[in-house]
Amino acid sequence: MVHGKVSPLDGGWGWVIVGCCFMVTVCTRAVTRCVSIFFVEFQAHFGADYSATAWIHSLVDCTTMLCAPVGSLVGNRWSHRVAVMLGGLLSSCGLLLSSFTNSLETLYFSMGVLTGLGFALCYTPTIVMVSCYFQRRKALAYGIAMSGSGIGTFVLAPAVQMLIELYSWRGALLILSAFVSNLCVCGALLRPITVLEEDGEEATPGRDRLGNVSKHDSELTTKVSKESDSLLSSCTSLPPSLPSLPPLLGSPAPQLQRRWCFSSCFLSSQEYRFLLLPDFLGLAVSFLFLASGCSLPFVYLVPYALSIGISHQHAAFLMSILGVIDIVGNITFGWLTDRRCLKPYRVACYVFSVWMEGLCCLFTPLLRSFPLLVPFAVLYGYFDGAYVALIPVVTSDVVGAPYLSSALGVVYFMHAIPYLISPPIGGWLVDITGCYTATFFLSGAALLASALVLSTVAGIQHCHRLRKSHVSAISKDSKHEPLAVSLTNQSDCFVSFNNEVVSVAIKS
Repeated sequence: MVHGKVSPLDGGWGWVIVGCCFMVTVCTRAVTRCVSIFFVEFQAHFGADYSATAWIHSLVDCTTMLCAPVGSLVGNRWSHRVAVMLGGLLSSCGLLLSSFTNSLETLYFSMGVLTGLGFALCYTPTIVMVSCYFQRRKALAYGIAMSGSGIGTFVLAPAVQMLIELYSWRGALLILSAFVSNLCVCGALLRPITVLEEDGEEATPGRDRLGNVSKHDSELTTKVSKESDSLLSSCTSLPPSLPSLPPLLGSPAPQLQRRWCFSSCFLSSQEYRFLLLPDFLGLAVSFLFLASGCSLPFVYLVPYALSIGISHQHAAFLMSILGVIDIVGNITFGWLTDRRCLKPYRVACYVFSVWMEGLCCLFTPLLRSFPLLVPFAVLYGYFDGAYVALIPVVTSDVVGAPYLSSALGVVYFMHAIPYLISPPIGGWLVDITGCYTATFFLSGAALLASALVLSTVAGIQHCHRLRKSHVSAISKDSKHEPLAVSLTNQSDCFVSFNNEVVSVAIKS
């Protein structure tokens, strides 16, 4: 077997991985946002009301986030390539079946559950691969990759509307199915990294496969420390050759053979040890509040604009502004937080972006004209793109790169239930109050609560570090104090001895 030339991180094939992640976000997040364009057609064809058709969008979004740990599981046990290609096949088949359905209930399964499951298998593994190829410019890489959601929404929304007018909703879904099948191509391009030992020698034969992908498929190599290598080995799948398993698992071969079936189907405890980290627990609570508030402006901005007398064209233009500025926030905030002066303060930058989003939502009910809503769309879109680009980066900084796949699965899993229930709750508030003020206040309060929780956790950790450094400094000084006293005493004795010798010499 011949190895290719060692390619450095932060470049090379890594930019192909960024392009694949960009395309995956277009095919998953942007397509999910465009599902609402079909609602009018579904209502006319099936004779359903808005609430019944809105469940399709909720099911796609919820299933994508709810099954995110499944994507992490498949990526860890087999490979990210297998997960993305399988997800592309499932999501394409889901949209294909949806184009032939004759009932709304069938759409719930084909378009909501099956397509959402395919998106879940693609989304998390691709995001993790970016972290494997980038270290110094990780935030910039994530900013470019995650901008696919905004660019895809900006391009696909009018394209899907045109396809519906030309070929009806069935033809549009059929074309979307062919478009989403490109996820299989993106998965094929996700070349795994072969992990080598620190001394430059190859790992043991048991590590000849990383994520159950042979080295024949891998050309990009990188050197990592032995500690990181053992940690990564604990998160990868068990290879088929059981006698050559890594010694990290610490079990005899017969016992591993008996436990192979169980460990292949369920996650090991080592992959989820980050759940006990206080930093991650605080981050998880913050994400729950974030997911409860971030989707409401995207759902209710256009209805709110129409309710205050803004035309349909201007209301739709507000969503276009959100999509375009979202791209700018993805890339520029990712580039800024990669600067040396801001890299240690990524969590603070993330908190600031969420805080600004919350403030924008609180002031929305005061904005009752199109010229006033344009600045809201610009600010909210920019900071939405900023925090979306920083979610994987902040999570990686908290749990570490070896645990990023499982951690992102948990993070996106916690987005599922708020994504499912927050839009209906916002609609219920509109029905109760007759206006959108309470809905935007709910969104702003949830976002501010998210920023407050993470700020509190970061402040506690900062105080803990200061206290720990102060205690260590005191203990260090106390250890050195007796040594300083003894040296001083020896010096005094030496000086007095010299004085006695000089006085004797003068007398003689």
